[in-house]
Amino acid sequence: MTGAAMRGIPPCRMPAEWEPHDATWIAWPHHEPDWPGKFEPIHWVYAEIVRVLSGSERVEILCHDEATRVKAAGFLEQNGVGATRYRLHKVANDRSWLRDSAPTAVHTTGGEIVWIQWRFNAWAKYDNYRLDEGVPRFIAEATGLERVEALRPDNGLPFVLEGGGIDTDGGGTLLVTEECFLSEQQCRNPGLSREGYEEAFARYLGIRKTVWLGRGCVGDDTHGHIDDLARFVAPATVVLAYEDNVSDGNHEMSVDNLERLKRATDAAGRSLTVVTIPMPEPVLFGGERLPASYANFYIANSVVVVPTFNDPNDRVVLATLAGLFPNRRVVGIHCRDLILGLGTLHCLSQQQPAALGR
Repeated sequence: MTGAAMRGIPPCRMPAEWEPHDATWIAWPHHEPDWPGKFEPIHWVYAEIVRVLSGSERVEILCHDEATRVKAAGFLEQNGVGATRYRLHKVANDRSWLRDSAPTAVHTTGGEIVWIQWRFNAWAKYDNYRLDEGVPRFIAEATGLERVEALRPDNGLPFVLEGGGIDTDGGGTLLVTEECFLSEQQCRNPGLSREGYEEAFARYLGIRKTVWLGRGCVGDDTHGHIDDLARFVAPATVVLAYEDNVSDGNHEMSVDNLERLKRATDAAGRSLTVVTIPMPEPVLFGGERLPASYANFYIANSVVVVPTFNDPNDRVVLATLAGLFPNRRVVGIHCRDLILGLGTLHCLSQQQPAALGR
């Protein structure tokens, strides 16, 4: 059954992002329309991401075709990334947002890793996702790990979910938004209730307490992903992107989400400590506001990579996160070009946790 799909799933737990990783998975960019007029600089951003992450753990890179593989290898070599610190895999894919198209890893009660395969339909918004649907199978086969196909609890159909829509403390608590899962707009699983979602979270991720926030940030084409809003950084501790400018479109949702978190408890019954971080000044391109958020950081074994935007709040956020992760380097990655693709560091990465006891 190694690398194959399982019909059922044993009791499991989704680990927190700060728990040990075997690797980080990304996909080298090739879909130029994601970055109109800025596609070439994006390769250098990815090369820098791999340079920083590969000092922490192995980086596994999906390459759409041979031309993409050659390009990736060239940019990485020019950026001084040693060839032993990453691996390139030639596998067709549509877009490079692996947080959403790749599977989510859980620990079984025996400490082994199983990949949970969600159905990916491009955020119920775009039509170019057929190649991305094959990504979970490839990753399971490449890692030699079993794969579970998630099904809706109400009707047994494939369960639609993206990794950017969930965030956990590793202790049975999950952060999500109502906008992403319960809205009629970009509806992932029509007819599935709040209780139905919570049943699926319990079955596939071992979740015992779901904390529902409200709306996501302005410009988010995923319609409310949590990883631009609120992130667990330790047990019972959440970082929240907060806009204090009352005239900004993100202010109202910030106030609402803060109040919800203040009232919430985790799966162990503890009140949450909420650390607010500012949002950058609006990042615009062609008159469109982009979903720039510092909350889209990624936690690797020895480093936390944080999106920066040439904004005075860059240093504020980096200092705050450095205080929250004293045993990791906190490194800013310039993302003012990357955000044109409507996502940054967390959106493009997916962790492969280590098996327990290793």
